[in-house]
Amino acid sequence: MPREGGPVLARDLPGAVLFVCTMNSVRSPMAAAILRHLAGRRLYVESAGVKAGGPDPFASAVMDEIGIDIAGHRPSTLKELHDTSFDLIVTLSPEAHHQALELTRTMAVEVEYWPTFDATMLIGHASREQVLHAYRGVRDQLFQRIKRRFGFEGGPSV
Repeated sequence: MPREGGPVLARDLPGAVLFVCTMNSVRSPMAAAILRHLAGRRLYVESAGVKAGGPDPFASAVMDEIGIDIAGHRPSTLKELHDTSFDLIVTLSPEAHHQALELTRTMAVEVEYWPTFDATMLIGHASREQVLHAYRGVRDQLFQRIKRRFGFEGGPSV
């Protein structure tokens, strides 16, 4: 946990972080990949969803734009997690937050809620470029939030 008012130091990083969204197709895999990219092997990062989803080509495309490959990501659910001993769970959707709070009622784990736009809502209602623009916005918002939360302010940006 970061020291109050000071920068996050490597010793302040949680050992294991789980990002959770609704279908583990866009927001949580993006966030997990970004944190892995910034932290390297300094911590364990996983992602999951409330419901089973499928791979999302728009998410993969916008992550490729910044040099982070998530094409091999296979969405999984909270129920499919082999290990639930995380130090921090970051939820990115209301459904995910509710499920994480239920899951952790008897666990000593910190849960943070980062409301994040569901860009998939635009598919079928907007042009391809508008959809990609929305996905980029989600990616960039997550990148900045992760940099701030985990103390990577001096790291690369998008």
